[in-house]
Amino acid sequence: MNNVFVYCETEGVVVAEVSQELLTKGRKLADQLGVELHAVVAGTGIKGKVEDQIMPYGVDKLFVFDGEGLSPYTSAPHTDILVNLFKEEQPQICLMGATVIGRDLGPRVSSSLTSGLTADCTQLEIGEYDDKKTGKHYDNLLYQIRPAFGGNIVATIVNPDHRPQMATVRSGVMQKAVYEGKAKHEAIYPEVKKYVSPEAYVVKVLDHHVEAAKHNLKGSPIVVAGGYGMGSKEGFDMLFDLAKVLHGEVGASRAAVDAGFCDNDRQVGQTGVTVHPKVYIACGISGQIQHIAGMQDSKIIISINSDPDAPINRIADYVIVGTVEEVVPKLIKYYKQNSK
Repeated sequence: MNNVFVYCETEGVVVAEVSQELLTKGRKLADQLGVELHAVVAGTGIKGKVEDQIMPYGVDKLFVFDGEGLSPYTSAPHTDILVNLFKEEQPQICLMGATVIGRDLGPRVSSSLTSGLTADCTQLEIGEYDDKKTGKHYDNLLYQIRPAFGGNIVATIVNPDHRPQMATVRSGVMQKAVYEGKAKHEAIYPEVKKYVSPEAYVVKVLDHHVEAAKHNLKGSPIVVAGGYGMGSKEGFDMLFDLAKVLHGEVGASRAAVDAGFCDNDRQVGQTGVTVHPKVYIACGISGQIQHIAGMQDSKIIISINSDPDAPINRIADYVIVGTVEEVVPKLIKYYKQNSK
């Protein structure tokens, strides 16, 4: 079988963090399969500026497509690049970020190559599969694992016969780490016009505006998250006070966001941000599977809930049974008195 590919997304000459996370995971999958990890990146003026952001994650071969019209991102040129490159290279796996770009590009590439695509995966593993209808046995398939049916089940999806096996993963689900093993670190600079048709440039971006994030929820070591049990937007003010004392960030469940208690960019869970803090304090959160999917890898989970049987308590390291109105002010008072 052929190699594992990761599509690396860029903003200008900066490689997206989700791409580095997927390179780390892609390297592990490639090692399991005994193949190489390849990466592809496309943009304008990126040659010599992105290699150091990609190679350290164990990349054996990097395809850098540098040309006018490739940045800011538009669908057609990037689709042409991946479709034609994959026809040449025949990868067995392709990973992309479940970002605005990945959700646009992934289905286009998958459709053009008549391969399968699983969106918003929370785990990726290598395994085997027995097709009971045909009696065929398959080794070394990509298990594409994600919540399904509104988070009521966790589905394991396989693509036995079509290649590449494609999956998108949201930022923060995987954790990036520089590869300590040996990799070839070979960079290739293909001629863009051999891969992209002139018609692909028919759409031009006239203006491109990027705003910096208002907070660092994904990178914060302490997250104080509130659910519908906070009761109101004013109730969330307590959580902002607690987070300020702890030098953390405030998150929210989907129920709290839908109720208007908190901005949607602070939503933690399957349809929000995935976090891996050292401490996660869940205040008034029941703990539905959709929310747990976005915070279950926190090192320490503290649950504050008036319901001792709330689902969140099953995964919590510490449970404080009580109302948030009673407990949170005491925490704020205690930490203010005892913080240096």
